[in-house]
Amino acid sequence: MKGKESKPHIGIFGRRNNGKSSLINFLANQDLAIVSEVAGTTTDPVKKTMEIAGIGPVVIIDTAGIDDSGELGLKRVKKSFETIRNIDLGLLIITDNQFGVPEETVVAEFQKYEVPFVVIHNKADQTVYAIELAERLKLDYNIELTNFSSFEGYSRDTLVKTIKRAIPESAYLSKSLVGDIIRQGDMVLLITPIDVEAPEGRLILPQVQAIRDILDNDAIAVVCKERELDQLLKRLSPQPALAITDSQVFLKAGASVPEHIPLTSFSTVLARYKGDFQNYLKGTPHLSKLQDGDKILILESCSHHVSCDDIGRIKIPRWLSNFSGKNLTYEVVAGLNQIPGTITDYAMVIQCGGCMITRKQLINRLRPAVEAGVPVTNYGMAIAYMHGIYERAIAPFVKVDKDSLDYL
Repeated sequence: MKGKESKPHIGIFGRRNNGKSSLINFLANQDLAIVSEVAGTTTDPVKKTMEIAGIGPVVIIDTAGIDDSGELGLKRVKKSFETIRNIDLGLLIITDNQFGVPEETVVAEFQKYEVPFVVIHNKADQTVYAIELAERLKLDYNIELTNFSSFEGYSRDTLVKTIKRAIPESAYLSKSLVGDIIRQGDMVLLITPIDVEAPEGRLILPQVQAIRDILDNDAIAVVCKERELDQLLKRLSPQPALAITDSQVFLKAGASVPEHIPLTSFSTVLARYKGDFQNYLKGTPHLSKLQDGDKILILESCSHHVSCDDIGRIKIPRWLSNFSGKNLTYEVVAGLNQIPGTITDYAMVIQCGGCMITRKQLINRLRPAVEAGVPVTNYGMAIAYMHGIYERAIAPFVKVDKDSLDYL
């Protein structure tokens, strides 16, 4: 549900008819959300990109009422709760001083996924919040209750400042992919196959991100396909300070790029940039410990056209079955869809590079596996391990991340 890390995602939660949609329209200063006196107008989470004066570009996620009922209503509530792991800030909207089980459940989910939140007492033109409630929220959650109404007499600036203060800095920050392992003027070689999975007329997102990051760090990006790699290396002078390859041609790149040139993959770069790198380092060697009958969960971060040579659905299962020599079964889950069964049904989780989701989404996606002790890895690191060049692929980063050295 969340695309760019630099754009904060704000989820709006509350009971039906508490004025969530009115609040969104007030913040945007335009009619973006449908407003109705009929409870339950918003039935599913709806994402809206907007510019809020005083905050900047944000994505607002309008959710169904947390007090919805009935079989369909409970499904809507579940959908609303699922958005919590993907947001940077939660706005919990209450009215008439109601703060009961539905609100406490939402707050518990905020805390579980470490999402900062603000509680807003809406429709204050009708009922002002009770001092007792404000004191309770301060004592229980260390938060200030904000009085608000979209009608005249209540300051928009005050509300905006409250929201802005609560948005964590991490919602805006985007660290460098390779900036800490290259220097100004370094040449970085990018090995990018153009095959049936490559989008026509452009590079895939991780490749584009790497090129931009290299340029942002005042270094030089040189791009080639794997077929031209050997000839290019003979002609390049000075030689690259770093080589980054697509995981699918890791074996070819490993054979061609001299040992003195650090080599890694786009997927490994992304694993460190936004993935659970420490747990990937712990989990990847478990690929050697799989047993007959084990079930492997493969997580894709996006939905895409599946080709006959798809890396997640075809190549990794084929490589892993051959590498392990075991009779394994595979479950592939695309996007942020629900994982079938329970996480302990799986012996291993293999996450894609995550170029289409944020670090927060990815970490929360893997959290159930990590907490249950199920080993996790990612595409690039798994491929490198199966092809016998794992230590080389992670070496450029474990030398920088001293906490990682124990896993070499």
